[in-house]
Amino acid sequence: MRKLFKYVVCAFVVWFIVHTLFIIRDGIKDEGKTADIALVLGNKVNADGTLSERLEQRLTCGISLYRNKRVKHILVSGGLGKEGFYEGDKMKAFLVANGVPDTAIIVDNKGNNTIASVENTLKLKDSLNFNNLIVVSQYYHVSRTKMLFRKRHFTEVSSASPNYFEWRDLYSLTREFFAYYVE
Repeated sequence: MRKLFKYVVCAFVVWFIVHTLFIIRDGIKDEGKTADIALVLGNKVNADGTLSERLEQRLTCGISLYRNKRVKHILVSGGLGKEGFYEGDKMKAFLVANGVPDTAIIVDNKGNNTIASVENTLKLKDSLNFNNLIVVSQYYHVSRTKMLFRKRHFTEVSSASPNYFEWRDLYSLTREFFAYYVE
């Protein structure tokens, strides 16, 4: 029985490592594709109303996609944080302050989690008339987000992520491993 347990634990560790390497490779890789829209996923807005560094980096990545004509519009998706701010509204203000025209920005303030952001984005597909999109989030988050779109039969999805790394990523990589199989 102990031997079997050892094999199961070893198999799990190998599976975790291989999957995590896949998440990292997939998340860092930017194929340089163009799309109709970029979906920038929300993150923490600080108690004073400023954006967390993580969120600011995501938005800067979205701005780069827009300025380089890789996307025509930017959809920002986030919820109401415990700090009392709608992430989408704060994200839009940052984009506008950095030269993205108001007409190129769509706000989803009901994207309280990744699944909600994906579903809300797909509900807008017909009205926004988009056929493909680029997901913008931290590298560890894009594989699961793309998988959620594909599960909902939307396959024209690629990704871009900012070159921003922090120690918290170790926790996030572990969380994403489990979340990938739960959702």
